[in-house]
Amino acid sequence: MFDQLSDRLGAIFERLSGRGKVTEGEVNEALREVRVALLEADVSLATAKAFVARVKERAVGANILESLTPAQTILTVVHAELVELLGPTSASGRGRLQFADAPPSVIMLVGLQGSGKTTQAGKLALRLKEQGRRSLLIAADVYRPAAIEQLQMLGRQIDLPVYQCGTNDPVRIVREGIAEAKRLALSTVIIDTAGRLQIDEALMDELEEIKAVAAPHEILLVADAMTGQEATNVAKGFHDRLGITGVILTKMDGDTRGGAALSIHSVTGAPIKFVGVGEKLAALEPFYPDRLASRILGMGDALTLIEKTQSIYSEEQARKLHEKLLKQSFTLEDFLEQMRQVRKLGSMTDLLKMVPGLSRALPKNFEIPERELVKVEAIICSMTRNERRNPDLLNGSRRKRIARGSATEVSDVNRLVKQFEQARQMAKHLGGKKRRALLPPLTS
Repeated sequence: MFDQLSDRLGAIFERLSGRGKVTEGEVNEALREVRVALLEADVSLATAKAFVARVKERAVGANILESLTPAQTILTVVHAELVELLGPTSASGRGRLQFADAPPSVIMLVGLQGSGKTTQAGKLALRLKEQGRRSLLIAADVYRPAAIEQLQMLGRQIDLPVYQCGTNDPVRIVREGIAEAKRLALSTVIIDTAGRLQIDEALMDELEEIKAVAAPHEILLVADAMTGQEATNVAKGFHDRLGITGVILTKMDGDTRGGAALSIHSVTGAPIKFVGVGEKLAALEPFYPDRLASRILGMGDALTLIEKTQSIYSEEQARKLHEKLLKQSFTLEDFLEQMRQVRKLGSMTDLLKMVPGLSRALPKNFEIPERELVKVEAIICSMTRNERRNPDLLNGSRRKRIARGSATEVSDVNRLVKQFEQARQMAKHLGGKKRRALLPPLTS
């Protein structure tokens, strides 16, 4: 996501960084290009103009014309304004879900048909369950074919109850569902409401009735980031009638422009609370404006990378891996296991872009093809256990056998073994230099 915008902004700052002091005309030209970049990213015109005006005002206050590092000064200002534009963080309070003092807390999901409300209801319920809050899912979408069955299937997958009463009055279903949640002493209710192809009076009337009955603590709009600027118009329409308290922005892993994320908060005032980053039920993440702003500007995202890594590696596992690298006892068997673990975190290309300083250094359109990782896995799996643990055994005939077994070429096997040995030697060399500095924190 945001690849196009990130590339455009990166080019602007790179041109400025090659200069000493800049003139007012050069600053104005750079800001004009920033505005064009935002518009091309599908940010609304009003939002783009207001953003550039605020950047210009703050840049003047930072005395950019006298700065010896004008590009860095503007970059700092743009980053701060992007964070403001994207809205409050989860840590600030407004970005977090609000719960009732006395359960159940009611969360109402709204949005157009096809935005993914039912799927997001399951994702949100799973996320809350992992935090110790069991939810009742209410199937109040009585119009879309198979909506009730889909929610029931999701409920079974995450082992949570679903309340449904066929295709009766959705207002009655919600009322009875909340009563059922109280009877079961569940902490949260998540209501999956109906959508339409577009906002209409009948839809809004029904949602207002459900809101009156449910008295929700959160009304979350589920918006499709792929619809670009239209998502902003949809958000405004729902907010004007229902007063949404937050947004779940879906398909953030597929939108290269990202204008919806940059416009929704400024138009509605409602924070983006979660983003959908994949099809799996676990692919729902809290929204962090500061981290996203850093990634858009090519500054990396170390915090998210650390959190992702900690989700699959314990401190003890990291320590053992470190010791293996230092002692050169790291084998192809270990490498295969590590690669499989890392692939659980998502695209290798995206992970590399999170490393501060590396995202800008990577070539344009840099990508690690998934098929190459599949090929590497096939090669290692075609080896015997002894060969994986001791690559020195891999003579010519063995390499031919492995190539045949993995449907690859001998040159592919040779390249993997050579790169593995080079990486192991480098790890030992670097580890030896930093042994004193690294070992104490890992063993403390």
